[in-house]
Amino acid sequence: MRVFVTGATGFIGSAVVKELIEAGHQVIGVYRSDEKVPALAAAGAELYRGSIDDPDSLKDGAARSDGIIHLAFNHDFSKLAANCETDRRVVAALGSVLAGSHRPLIVTSGTAIAKVPPGEPATEDAPAITANEFPRAASEEATAAAAADGVSASVVRLPQVHDPERQGLISPWIAIAREKGVFAYIGEGRNRWPAAHISDVARLYRLAIEKSEPGAIYNAVGEEGVSARDIAETIGRRLKLPVKSITPDEAGGYFGWLAHLAARDMPASSELTQKKLGWRPTGPGLIADLERLPVS
Repeated sequence: MRVFVTGATGFIGSAVVKELIEAGHQVIGVYRSDEKVPALAAAGAELYRGSIDDPDSLKDGAARSDGIIHLAFNHDFSKLAANCETDRRVVAALGSVLAGSHRPLIVTSGTAIAKVPPGEPATEDAPAITANEFPRAASEEATAAAAADGVSASVVRLPQVHDPERQGLISPWIAIAREKGVFAYIGEGRNRWPAAHISDVARLYRLAIEKSEPGAIYNAVGEEGVSARDIAETIGRRLKLPVKSITPDEAGGYFGWLAHLAARDMPASSELTQKKLGWRPTGPGLIADLERLPVS
């Protein structure tokens, strides 16, 4: 296949590009910064300049593809609502060039979009929350709208995607701890975050576009839930930072924009995804990667 990949130079995108090319696919990789060009070219991708801030700039490359994997997203969480509405427009633009064809569109979302009872793992067949409840749901709303217009659209929901260098929302948590000199978690730290190794996630995206099932939801989950306390204690040991519990009232002052997620219990299952795609996570677990976290 000839696959158009947005976010091709990012942490996940670069792994997906490598996975696709090694499996024999061609990749049109979107970049917006010239400094990212050498690595993308070295991976063997066709270079395509575009930006999610200008969705129309993506249409030509998307139209020349056999399918699209949409990974680009602005992770400035101080403007989360605006960035999510930008993503809604990007999904609509990408979908517009595929409408009426069988070419797949794979859109990226998060496992926290599933609406499940407290303590139960998010599953692929659970109903989704709305963007009014949490802005990130805009991407899935846009995917559903594209599907209604005849696009073969599906969604990959991500947990905390990790290697020793990057760990999703845990990375800004580490930055906060370095700045404040203490690694804090809320309450007893029993709340859980799902996780998956970057290599497993890249393979899932490849399988999702190769086996594209319209309307499918895939959970890219390797571990159902790792507790906040285990995360904190592992990183604290690795970075030689004191670890302590803080109260919910103290969370805003410590975590800032991350406070609304820091105490959430968000386990997630990938049982249905594994059955549908024949996908089996084999990469290192989150704690194993955190044990190898760079100390400098």
